Amino acid sequence: MSSVKEVTQSEFSTEVLQADKKVVVDFWADWCQPCRMVAPEVEKLAQRNPDIKVVKLNVDDAPLISTTYVIQGIPMIGLFDAGELVRRSVGAKGVDMIERELGL
Repeated sequence: MSSVKEVTQSEFSTEVLQADKKVVVDFWADWCQPCRMVAPEVEKLAQRNPDIKVVKLNVDDAPLISTTYVIQGIPMIGLFDAGELVRRSVGAKGVDMIERELGL
C-alpha cells in the first residue's frame, strides 16, 4: 500500500497548507515519464521520513495551484512548512538527492 496520498486542488488547502506538520508535495502529471520514474523515490522518502506528510498532486488537474506556486517543470517536489513553500527539487532524482535539496 502506498504511503503517499493523492490530493486534489480542492483538498490542497486542508491537506497541505493547514497541516500541523511539514508536508512534501510531489507535483506530477500522468503523461510525464520522469514523474513516473521519481514516484518510487517519493515512496522511499515517505517511508524514511514518517514525521513528514507526503502527498502528490496532478498539475493537470490543479491549474490554480500550479500557477500559484510557479510550477514550470515537473516532477517538482516541494517542501511546505507552516503553509509556505520553503524548498523545492525539480527533476527526476533519487531519494538521497531529493532529501538533500529539501533539507531533510
